[in-house]
Amino acid sequence: MHSSSTARHVRRMPAIGAVVALAAGTLVALAPAAHAAAGATLPFTSVEAESAATTGTKIGPDYTQGTLASEASGRQAVRLSAGQRVEFTVPRAANAVNLSYSVPDGQSGSLDVYVNGTKLTKTLPVTSKYSYIDTGWIPGSKTHHFFDDSRLLLGRDVQAGDTVAVVATGTQVTVDVADFEQVAPAATQPAGSVSVVSKGADPSGNGDSTQAFRDAVAAAQGGTVWIPPGDYRITSSLNGVQNVTLQGAGSWHSVVHTSRFIDQSSSSGHVHLKDFAVMGEVTERVDSNPDNFVNGSLGPDSSVSGMWIQHMKCGMWLMGDNDNLVVENSRFLDTTADGINLNGTAKGVRVRDNFLRNQGDDALAMWSLYAPDTDSSFENNTVTQPNLANGIAIYGGTDITVKDNLVSDTNALGSGIAISNQKFLDPFHPLAGTITVDGNTLVRTGAMNPNWNHPMGALRVDSYDSAIDASVNITDTTITDSPYSAFEFVSGGGRGYPVRNVDVTGATVRNTGTVVVQAEAQGAATFKEVTATQTGSAGIYNCPYPANSGAFTLADGGGNSGWSSTWADCTTWPQPGQGNPEPDPGRNLAKGRPATATGSQDVYTPGKAVDGDANSYWESANHAFPQSWTVDLGSSYAVRRLVLKLPPSPAWGARTQTITVLGSTDGSAYSTVVASHDYRFDPATGNTATVTLPDSANLRYLRLTVSANSGWPTGQFSEVEAYLGS
Repeated sequence: MHSSSTARHVRRMPAIGAVVALAAGTLVALAPAAHAAAGATLPFTSVEAESAATTGTKIGPDYTQGTLASEASGRQAVRLSAGQRVEFTVPRAANAVNLSYSVPDGQSGSLDVYVNGTKLTKTLPVTSKYSYIDTGWIPGSKTHHFFDDSRLLLGRDVQAGDTVAVVATGTQVTVDVADFEQVAPAATQPAGSVSVVSKGADPSGNGDSTQAFRDAVAAAQGGTVWIPPGDYRITSSLNGVQNVTLQGAGSWHSVVHTSRFIDQSSSSGHVHLKDFAVMGEVTERVDSNPDNFVNGSLGPDSSVSGMWIQHMKCGMWLMGDNDNLVVENSRFLDTTADGINLNGTAKGVRVRDNFLRNQGDDALAMWSLYAPDTDSSFENNTVTQPNLANGIAIYGGTDITVKDNLVSDTNALGSGIAISNQKFLDPFHPLAGTITVDGNTLVRTGAMNPNWNHPMGALRVDSYDSAIDASVNITDTTITDSPYSAFEFVSGGGRGYPVRNVDVTGATVRNTGTVVVQAEAQGAATFKEVTATQTGSAGIYNCPYPANSGAFTLADGGGNSGWSSTWADCTTWPQPGQGNPEPDPGRNLAKGRPATATGSQDVYTPGKAVDGDANSYWESANHAFPQSWTVDLGSSYAVRRLVLKLPPSPAWGARTQTITVLGSTDGSAYSTVVASHDYRFDPATGNTATVTLPDSANLRYLRLTVSANSGWPTGQFSEVEAYLGS
């Protein structure tokens, strides 16, 4: 077993300071109605504790990794000491509540529950047993996974406007969010089905029901295994499951307790799992253990629906033949690693209308290991609070769709959505064909990556281990309250692979902490009808990494507004809400920037003229004048002075080069800034020449064209320095 985060590598990026939280008023969770076009159709309505009446203490908002509030829904919650309460006003008719909460490490207890002021005899158990996960083998990981869920049938109906209060008893409890639900009565046994009880299963949960489940599966081939209301304990996994339906009376009524439900490498398929809960006992993450609801294969034409999966390592870790699998209308809560991972070979898989909360890795992932995931999709899912990695991650694969999902509150090592060629292991199959990312809504997504000491955008396209050559179409996206950037294009392994063939059409970006586009790789993307409001620092940060790896081109497809400005200084990263600084007049704007040339010899490449080392140099092809050398300064500047250098060694005899200075703001249309002129380089005076530019010069791309050299039949520069000041 290898989870998608175990091989995350350290990447060296420009350092930045601590996270700065957004204003508190911007962090209140958006009501479900605000996302009508995205996310799952859910059987419950959630109410945030911070918006309820309380005698406790509100915490947050906070985006700092390792803090309790940073993992909460909306980045806010309410802390209760003994006797304090949170009183929720019920938004709809309900008879059940599921509460997301946290208690201090090593503690357990309960919450008293009151309905319209009347105390129930039942209490809500709370525990830290399944929380406080440590994954020291993952670089950048801190103790995480602070929250858990506890559910309760109220034993009575409540109506919209009624109140349900939870009151702390002896244990401090931090309350995050309450889900109110009208749970249907237990379903009745389907005709002709085989009940696990008839095979000896114990619905009290005291006896071991493993063999009874196995016997029922064997007896019901081609039919249905019935799991009546009750609690069933299974002590080892089921395998050889094929051509059968396992059906319960409803996920609040039929509950199976096991940390390994199905574990099999292959199946002939036609397996259908529906309408029951599987509750695990996973309290840590051990990647070599198959501690999953489903590990391996259900076989072709199978389905999972109406399930409640909680306290597993992974909800579903799918390998082998799962062609045409459908996973829908299910809940995956409190897993120590991924929620669902299609780990290669998946074809025609549809994961839709599911709710995932509090995953300890990627909530939904496709990882094309051994064979590509093909023609598969994540659609209309609601993902919240993945506390280590991404909300949705696509690692390779062919013709993949991510559509109409709602993702919120990612933390630490992740974005809301990641489209990536990070391979982790070989043989890996990079992105290919068409990757469709359509109609998704991302709220408070993106994070400060502790490995990079650098932020991650809400939606990330990452050429981590290889160039992205697939067509990546990102359409109709809504990005709200991202603590850092909206769209990030990066080569996260630090090797500068290009990101190409990206089209971003139709996006609404509101209240980004820093920039709308964070471009850190060479390549290109087209933007059309992308509108932004309340941008924290600037519209664009365009500073490919490594600095000499090549430029990223943002093509304007029309209809864009609100993000035309460019962050001016690639040596610093903008902090949330920080305005664009004025560049230092004494800073060499060309140092470390991407450089190209019409030709070069051997190791004397264009980047040698901007590496800060006067002893290394660029040298063009021999006897082929004119030759041009070009540098991308990253932003348009009023450059006033150039300092041109050759190596200071006396071995370099004096020479004269004939040079024309040209400039461009877009990298395509160049104009003459300084006409052709002879410049003398003499070791006696430092082998340096200075060029003064006119006051009208405003350029991003600087080009020096050499038409003659009296000392050697090539163009030569050891350093080209560009300054604002005279």
